[in-house]
Amino acid sequence: MNYPFEKIIFSEEETGELAADFAKDINEGDIVVLNGNLGTGKTFFIKQAAKYFNVNNVSSPTFAIVNEYDGLLKIYHFDFYRINSAGELFDIGYYDYLNDKNALIFIEWGNLIPGVIPKERFEINILIGDDLEREFKIEKYN
Repeated sequence: MNYPFEKIIFSEEETGELAADFAKDINEGDIVVLNGNLGTGKTFFIKQAAKYFNVNNVSSPTFAIVNEYDGLLKIYHFDFYRINSAGELFDIGYYDYLNDKNALIFIEWGNLIPGVIPKERFEINILIGDDLEREFKIEKYN
């Protein structure tokens, strides 16, 4: 996949295919930030990408803040939706998670607390169109 990348998706199947293709480009140590309104498919995209790493139990960490999964590699899955300040992330050891270079990290709603997002990352922005299609915009920041 070449970045920046944009694609309009019309079905869950297409989203799954895009997520699987994207998963081929990411490795342990990578950070993937997903932004989009409620219901755009952030968790679904992560669930589909995680299947590539033999992780099949992905669920939304909205209330837990972070979920950990073990597969071909360790995955940390954050959700910043209910976070009110960076201090709350520090309390749960956020930077310890970021420093685990043997893990892949997904962050939903990263745009809500941009000051804690690393410069080096993939960023996926998802928009819903009038006919419920999804527009995926993927950037890679070094």
